[in-house]
Amino acid sequence: MAKLMDFFKNETVFSISLILAIISCFFVKPSVNYLNYINWDTIILLFAIMVVVEILKNLAIFEILVRKLLVRIGNTYSLLFILVFIVFFSSIFITNDVSLIIFIPFTILALKKVERVDLTILTVSLQTIAANVGCMVLPIGAPHNIVMYTVSKIPFESFFILLLPYVTVSVLFLIVVLFFVPRDDIALPKLSKVDKNYDNFFKRVFLGVDYYLLLTFIALFVLIGNLENIPFFTSLFERWIAGNEVVCGVVLSQVISNVPAAMLLSGFSTNYDAIIIGINIGGLGTLIASMANLISYKILVKEYNEFKIRYLIIFTVLNVILLVILLIMNVILN
Repeated sequence: MAKLMDFFKNETVFSISLILAIISCFFVKPSVNYLNYINWDTIILLFAIMVVVEILKNLAIFEILVRKLLVRIGNTYSLLFILVFIVFFSSIFITNDVSLIIFIPFTILALKKVERVDLTILTVSLQTIAANVGCMVLPIGAPHNIVMYTVSKIPFESFFILLLPYVTVSVLFLIVVLFFVPRDDIALPKLSKVDKNYDNFFKRVFLGVDYYLLLTFIALFVLIGNLENIPFFTSLFERWIAGNEVVCGVVLSQVISNVPAAMLLSGFSTNYDAIIIGINIGGLGTLIASMANLISYKILVKEYNEFKIRYLIIFTVLNVILLVILLIMNVILN
């Protein structure tokens, strides 16, 4: 029982998705048709991206780049600017979740080295926002965007143009907040050499893939597919969602996170542009609005449990302010 509870804690999203999918099977008789529920293009693309990311991670390419950049800094402002925007740019290509997994532990180490632990909460909060913003640039930047890209068939460039205004405003927000960081002189000690281990390289790459994330997607596809075949839910969701995709995307993301929200909304509406906007800005807000938010929180609290409450307050305030700005912007643009 204890092992089961530990598994549930470690794989909460997968566990809940699986339970809900199983419950839905009692309302729609299981059949071979279940296979048609699953968007295999999404599963294959996500798997391919995770393999590439694991290769880059095992080669320590991004960590080497950051260390070279840090050698050039001389004050706290420059340090935080680099730490925040390296997450922004890396999230464009290696997904927001992986970017945070790589760089938050490195950030905690760097701030310890320069004896500025007091800046940890602000830095990690801004890095998490940067990850959620950076992943908007390309449709391969986050699982929810991979879902929408494969479902909607929107061209790469159209996806970029659609979210560009929100990315631009969010980047300006990050720059404005960073402007208030003190410009205290620091001297970064020499960091240890990055270890690169090529033993069993491809074995480590494939073992590093998050297969539970892939199974989470499959469980969610089954759940949404079954809901689409239950008349009560079909009429209910179509009535609520139609014409309110942005608001629904934001609200649902705050409660169930933006990956399930993307799957649910795309199953009941073809207004894909509005759904994409809603689930992306919806990743800002609560701690569970995006899986990336939870990743940052878990890494930080594991190192500094005493920061838990202060981090939640600062993280939430910054996220809500930006979310409100983007919602107002959406109203103006539409």
